[in-house]
Amino acid sequence: MPDASPRGEHDHGGEKPQSGPDSHHSHSTHQHRPATSSDATGHSHDAHKPGGADHDVGGHDKHSGHSVEMFRQKFWGTLLLSIPTIVWGPMIQHWFGYEAPGGPVASRWIPAVFGTLVFGYGGWVFIRGAIGELRDRLPGMMTLISLAITVAFGFSLAVTFGFPGSDLWWELATLVTIMVLGHWVEMRSISQAQGALKELAKLLPDTAVRISGDRLETVPVSELHVGDVVLGRPGASIPADGVVKDGSSDVNESMITGESRPVRKDVGSRVIAGTVNGSGSLRVEVTGTGEKTALAGIMRLVAQAQSSRSRAQALADRAAFLLTIVAIVAAVITARTRRS
Repeated sequence: MPDASPRGEHDHGGEKPQSGPDSHHSHSTHQHRPATSSDATGHSHDAHKPGGADHDVGGHDKHSGHSVEMFRQKFWGTLLLSIPTIVWGPMIQHWFGYEAPGGPVASRWIPAVFGTLVFGYGGWVFIRGAIGELRDRLPGMMTLISLAITVAFGFSLAVTFGFPGSDLWWELATLVTIMVLGHWVEMRSISQAQGALKELAKLLPDTAVRISGDRLETVPVSELHVGDVVLGRPGASIPADGVVKDGSSDVNESMITGESRPVRKDVGSRVIAGTVNGSGSLRVEVTGTGEKTALAGIMRLVAQAQSSRSRAQALADRAAFLLTIVAIVAAVITARTRRS
């Protein structure tokens, strides 16, 4: 049996670590494939990819092409554009008893100009989402928001050019700003969930030290097979699920199990891929690689939870659909009543 220490590897000297292109992959990531460890850690663990993680499903289709940074910029932009829309709004001036600079002329055109900018800059993302929903014949929240802001914009524009009534520029601006803020918060939560998957993938090392007869060889983790014996050096991550065949050590499993205290591992104890070995040296017989590891199972469950629609999401979409229908019907009834 070879020496388990780093000196033992040197004594069998002459044996160069076996490494291939897989061990030098860049650590690039992909937003819609968080469960593939090659996306986050650089090694080609295609077996870790849970089924269905490559596709946008359920409630995440509407976020295609969206990002946290995009909504952050849109929020601050629409907020700044909304300020003059509100300050020069005739209704706001009446409520708070002041007169904005420029008199009635400024109060007519400044809200119209800035309200149009808010509609175009912040509202277009909702209109584009509504087009997608209508194309899929699944009108939801995007359709409801788009209906509200489009009607408010069209009516306010008509009032500005002489149609009788009171414009809705400040209402339009505040609605768009609040909706953009809500989607910014939503995208942040989605991004954090994807970040959790990437952090899980980073727990696996790129390479492992495999014991082959009296030699130690460094190989990509993707080349490990059930029955291989690997060396767990002090302070290194366990490369695969397995059973301790020789040695003893305390293993930090907090990143997997949440247990804060290191767990003692002796001969016959099971170890989990991604956990960190303590001060001792372990020889571990591999019992699970790829999709069969506990870490891959956790990543698969997280990816499925992230991509699936919750009851609350389904209820919200159903409510948005019903509210859209109610709004359209109410508008038609109101129009016919006014005509009669």
